[in-house]
Amino acid sequence: MAMQQLLLSWILIGILLLPADQVGLIQAIIGLPGVLLMLAGGASADRQDARRLLIRIYLLAPIFPLFLVLMEQWQWLGVASVIFWGLGMTVVTSYSMPGQQALLNRIAGNNIQQGVTAATAIGFVVQVVGLILAGQIDSVGVAPVLLSQAVGFCLAGVMMIRVPIAPSAAAVGQSADAPSAIAGIREGLRATIEHPVIFHVLTITFSSSIFNAGAFITVFPFIVARIYDGTAWLLALLMAVFYAGATLSNILLLRYQPLLRPGRLFLVMQLSRILVIFLMWIEPPFWLLVVATIGWGLNMGITTNLARSIVQESAPKPYLGRILAVFSIGLVGSAPLGAIVLGWLIEATGTLNALIPAMLLSAILFVYGAMFSPVWAYRSPAAD
Repeated sequence: MAMQQLLLSWILIGILLLPADQVGLIQAIIGLPGVLLMLAGGASADRQDARRLLIRIYLLAPIFPLFLVLMEQWQWLGVASVIFWGLGMTVVTSYSMPGQQALLNRIAGNNIQQGVTAATAIGFVVQVVGLILAGQIDSVGVAPVLLSQAVGFCLAGVMMIRVPIAPSAAAVGQSADAPSAIAGIREGLRATIEHPVIFHVLTITFSSSIFNAGAFITVFPFIVARIYDGTAWLLALLMAVFYAGATLSNILLLRYQPLLRPGRLFLVMQLSRILVIFLMWIEPPFWLLVVATIGWGLNMGITTNLARSIVQESAPKPYLGRILAVFSIGLVGSAPLGAIVLGWLIEATGTLNALIPAMLLSAILFVYGAMFSPVWAYRSPAAD
């Protein structure tokens, strides 16, 4: 999964040579179905053993990279085949993310903040490894890189088989009459809306991801390709630097957790993001671009960690998977919406000017969160 973001961007930008508005539209077409699928995945994670769900997903996932390998070998690599592969990967991601988080919650027990931080830090390390593999696409070709992606999914399925069985929330203390998938999704959305802290954290996360995660997915590859005349390997290195910063931030957080007021730091980081994006906007020398990328990764690592921790320790256990599915939408499902707008802005106003909405939105979200939501006053029950 860590390879997917770079592979999709570079196949569209560096191999098919598509303009930014088309790239943004294709990213949206691939990403938007994940919104509904994540809700369905969250309902499935609550209604059955998340471990068994993940085993099935991971062992079926290699079909999609192997399909694109065949298309490339038969010289049919194009927009249609890339969209099919991307949609397949969206299905895999959307169904697996809620299951992963629900399973983590059951394993971590009362140490939610520490469990989330440790898992997030390890995930960022894996992200760096995946980017290094994906960055070889210009030197070794599309097929070997996609084959390594397929192997990764097979290994994930094998390792998930080795995870001890953890019963679903629906199986613990609840009746055998499990709700239907649609009813389960409806109940999860209702539980999210009815919990003020969760609702506002998810609102901030969703709004931020539209232009901040969207900027990283859509604008950043064009900055590397157009402004700094970079290759897939340079993009991979910079993205690895970004996730290295995110890893470092989680390691630092782990030392001080559980935090008593994680909501305050979560909101302050909305403001600090403006500085690092501003540094990119002024077209800095390359060394300063690297510094700004590290800062962006540090910021993302902290905000993602704190938002996830607040949601996981606040969510009612019977609705955990469904609420985490809504949270996952806020993290990754909103970026495709921003991709359409940002792709158009790149072509209409210039690559760097597409970063301006992210800076404006970050300031608005800080004011909203601090003055009009309970996030600023939130106290962690674990720290209490």
